[in-house]
Amino acid sequence: MNSAVDATLDLSEEIPADSADTSVWFRDALSVPREEGWIESSDCPIHYFRWGNPANPPLILMHGFLAHSRCFAFIAPFLAKDYHVVAFDFSGMGDSGTRSEYSQESRVVELMDVARSAGLFGHAQKPTIIAHSYGGSVGLEAMERHAEVFSGLILCDLMCLRPERLEEHFKDRKPPGSQDAKRRNRVYPDYATAKGRYVLSPPQPVEEQFLFDYMAFHSLTQVEGGWTWKFDPGVFAGNSGDKERLLLQGHRIADTPGRKAIVYGQDSLLFDADSTDYIRECGGGDIPMIGVPGAGHHLMLDEPIAFACVLSSILALWQLK
Repeated sequence: MNSAVDATLDLSEEIPADSADTSVWFRDALSVPREEGWIESSDCPIHYFRWGNPANPPLILMHGFLAHSRCFAFIAPFLAKDYHVVAFDFSGMGDSGTRSEYSQESRVVELMDVARSAGLFGHAQKPTIIAHSYGGSVGLEAMERHAEVFSGLILCDLMCLRPERLEEHFKDRKPPGSQDAKRRNRVYPDYATAKGRYVLSPPQPVEEQFLFDYMAFHSLTQVEGGWTWKFDPGVFAGNSGDKERLLLQGHRIADTPGRKAIVYGQDSLLFDADSTDYIRECGGGDIPMIGVPGAGHHLMLDEPIAFACVLSSILALWQLK
């Protein structure tokens, strides 16, 4: 890949100083060797991580809106024993560069460029996409355009509600992409103040405080005058049509070509048991849909071990076919 560093992680730098006591499994996962680097995609630097042996079957992981690849940093190591795993930051988010415009097409180009640079298309087995939330929409777009080069797509709590439920959901909420793309991110005087403004979307508690601390820390960056968010507000302009797309989400999931599976949190506000019925009614009766008990939308924060086990199980079954 264009620029890479094999990192033996210094956990004192990776885990924030104010973090709650971390679990052994979390520290062990972060201690699994990984490579970190950047590639160029349409003149924009795209940040990525890589785990595992490139000789193993390839996986590529994509995060949700305004999130970053570190939401998989403690999930990917569980998969890295058997797979070659790559996770990256979308442009305008995490540690990737920014663009003047963000489109679904540019997101797919980033995915293809990262996969190509990592050598994922050179393996005897085609890469599998694992995508959370907004990343799932990009995954669907990629399968619509390039299903022939991927082994399959695992959608992780991608929002899918019946149209009437979607309208009810947004009755008292702003639709996706509604923030002013021209409004610059606020600079907070210190890290504690900035962290105090960090919230999950949709809002929900996190049982393991250290996971919340970790995600907040890597969502912020120190700048002149204090701390601010890593994401570029311009990404909201490229996200402005999401409500219209969501109205067709069930049919889109059912109709997108290629092998698919769905993992969702049984307590999620964005995907639930009725969503599975809706997708089946749209023609997706052949898609496995697995709910994780005790998890909301943020599967990797709510039930990380169970989430990793479900992903491993789906991948293992697909390997047998």
